[in-house]
Amino acid sequence: MIIVSDTSALSNLALVDHLWLLEAIYQVVIVPDAVARELAATSNLTIAGILQLSWIQAHPLTNSQLANQLQQERGLDAGEANAIALALELQADDLLIDERLGRQEAVRLGLSIIGILGVLLVAKRKRLIPQVRPVMDTLINQAGFRVSPQLYNRVLALAQEP
Repeated sequence: MIIVSDTSALSNLALVDHLWLLEAIYQVVIVPDAVARELAATSNLTIAGILQLSWIQAHPLTNSQLANQLQQERGLDAGEANAIALALELQADDLLIDERLGRQEAVRLGLSIIGILGVLLVAKRKRLIPQVRPVMDTLINQAGFRVSPQLYNRVLALAQEP
């Protein structure tokens, strides 16, 4: 299975010590070079350390035309645009992305997407975590991850948690 990720999904999971879920579920996560540069440029050592993990693999984008177009015409940042372009190039099974505009563009281009909350639901289904709520609460409180009340309740319902 090929999964490509943008920056924020990796960063947020790293900040709450749950980045390991991605390795447990996907074995390998591919990031475009633009995402690797964003991760390396941070002053947060936890986030910068993501690139040291053997199962995170940086991959160059062969054709940057789509990424440039997504940035200029659609207003995506470099990490999102390059992740979308690389996912298309590699014919990835999933694109790990959480930002609304990036998700909309990925779906418009025919990509299958998953976000952090989807990863948490998969992790619970695979019995990697006992509950979604504590991890979701930690993401919100420690990583500043934004979740609408409606989405929060929907995820809890899907996780069959009160």
